[in-house]
Amino acid sequence: MSDSVFSATGRRKRSVAQVRLRPGQGKFTVNGKGCEEYFCRPTLVMLVKQPMELTSTIGKFDVVAKLDGGGVAGQAGALRMAITRALVGYQAELKPALKAAKLLTRDPREKERKKYGQKKARKRFQFSKR
Repeated sequence: MSDSVFSATGRRKRSVAQVRLRPGQGKFTVNGKGCEEYFCRPTLVMLVKQPMELTSTIGKFDVVAKLDGGGVAGQAGALRMAITRALVGYQAELKPALKAAKLLTRDPREKERKKYGQKKARKRFQFSKR
């Protein structure tokens, strides 16, 4: 299993993350940059590394990720989902722990579309009686 690669896809909002886990020293590469460099906020870096910390595989894999669409927070959520799915592909025994932490559930929330005759999705123009 030393030369095997585990890949998975994760989605969140409008973001899509494609991940490849390769046994290594724990290097994170996101769109050609380091994880801390790509996700400037420490909370997003923590979010991305959450499934590996939970399963104590933080130094065992090199992560190569390709992210597309959405914003930085959505991309971090998509990457977390993809890493979780790849870890389950690596070892099925990790699934109960990841499921208990709700990391295998895809967040279905999307941006609601803007309606005509309104300012935004739900906000309306000011009503004038006269």
